[in-house]
Amino acid sequence: MTINKNYEKYLEFSDEVKKAKKENKPIVALESTIISHGMPYPKNLETAKACEDIIRKAGAVPATTAIINGKIKVGLSEEELEFMASSKGIIKTSSRDIPYIIANKLNGGTTVASTIIVSRLAGIKIFVTGGIGGVHRGAEKTFDISRDLEELAANDIMIVCAGCKSILDIGLTLEYLETKGVSVLGYKTEKMPAFFTKSSQFKVDYKINDPKEAAEIAKAKWNLDIKGGILLANPIPDEDSMDEQAIDKAIEDALKEAEEKGIHGKETTPYLLSKVLEETKGKSLEANIALVKNNAKIGAEVAKYIYE
Repeated sequence: MTINKNYEKYLEFSDEVKKAKKENKPIVALESTIISHGMPYPKNLETAKACEDIIRKAGAVPATTAIINGKIKVGLSEEELEFMASSKGIIKTSSRDIPYIIANKLNGGTTVASTIIVSRLAGIKIFVTGGIGGVHRGAEKTFDISRDLEELAANDIMIVCAGCKSILDIGLTLEYLETKGVSVLGYKTEKMPAFFTKSSQFKVDYKINDPKEAAEIAKAKWNLDIKGGILLANPIPDEDSMDEQAIDKAIEDALKEAEEKGIHGKETTPYLLSKVLEETKGKSLEANIALVKNNAKIGAEVAKYIYE
């Protein structure tokens, strides 16, 4: 895993990630927006640490990404995790925000889109998150489509997630990914997971039965120089899946309120998730934590085969 010399002055690796790169050990990237914007303190910090520990126990090395004082961090110390979890004023950082935040030595929580970029710069091939962004409901009027999809289409990476966030239009998101040539694999499922619930009415491209199969598909794509990423959709565990009707009602109420308040752009997702949390009396947070941990486990298992 080589790094372009032009990037070196912007990147800072933790000692753990440095050692893993030197020894060619499997590395799994993680975003930090889920810490800075996705969950309340201290649940965000507890979840971040738990996901890292799950990845280590599965035989891989976690590389949580962030921008701190204008430096792109690949792997965070305990103090840096605490900083990302508890500090105010951290900017939700997508692709377009990276140059500004670096130049002004600010702090940024990496989204899916920016974590994909950091992973490319760092030579990391697999990335674990909760759910990816996608095509928002009503996008035919608003054109609100997450940058996550463009970065996934443009970069050679596998993302392990519980589908796209259920506040989005799942069908249109899948259509968009198909147009961009992104393979959507279902981990032991034929249906696209809907984040808080195990499945939706939409089918994935292929059902995958084990981590090695997922890794072999990724390596075949990249070895053939077929550009772009792969989405491995891993359903939330049965015992943590929420009631579909209850979640749909909470989302519809949150969408209506967001529209009334004129909330749009990158503020939409954090707002909607916070409203769903309120509507479900905290149950959606527990589901979110469970699915992220489950993704960390599967991601680490796939990573071991990708790095063979």
